[in-house]
Amino acid sequence: MKIGVMGGTFDPIHIGHLAVAEEARRLLSLNKVIFMPAGHPYFKDGTMITPAEDRVRMLELTLIGQPDYALSRLEVERQGPSYAVDSITKIKAQMDPMDEVFFIMGWDSVMSLPLWYEADRLIRLCRIVAAPRPGYPQPDLLSLALDLPGITERVIVMERPLIDISASLIREKVRRGLSIDGMVLPDVSVYIREKGLYQGKP
Repeated sequence: MKIGVMGGTFDPIHIGHLAVAEEARRLLSLNKVIFMPAGHPYFKDGTMITPAEDRVRMLELTLIGQPDYALSRLEVERQGPSYAVDSITKIKAQMDPMDEVFFIMGWDSVMSLPLWYEADRLIRLCRIVAAPRPGYPQPDLLSLALDLPGITERVIVMERPLIDISASLIREKVRRGLSIDGMVLPDVSVYIREKGLYQGKP
């Protein structure tokens, strides 16, 4: 089997995340894509993120009726910081040794990989799938290889979809009382409104 894993804070999950997951699934013939929301993101210490229970619920609402997608609570149930290498190790331990894992992340995240905890072990555990993000250049793999040898053989660079939607933009729109229709699924929009999420939050 070929399993995709898509991590992130998903604060909130939006149609851009879904488009990336679907393109990766199609491009790589993935059997399933697992969405893995972070509990305590390593690179977001000191910044406020929405409680995990709300982010997980928005994911659940989004993934209803989507048999090709699944939700992992692995990181939100873990105490302390979330490290991708630990999560991928645990996911692989539950799989057949012949199964492959493809870790999906944005172009910008790929360029920061040398700063990640045990990045060298991470790229041995899984293939990295680099998804485009508007405003960011395509990863320079040769440059990355200077700090992370072997990375060029472990990254698959996607060139689409290029959807100019971000969670920060959605949060800003909600804060300003603007519509987010078409940016998140309707059930998520209702949840955000009913729970009063992102009010006064950048």
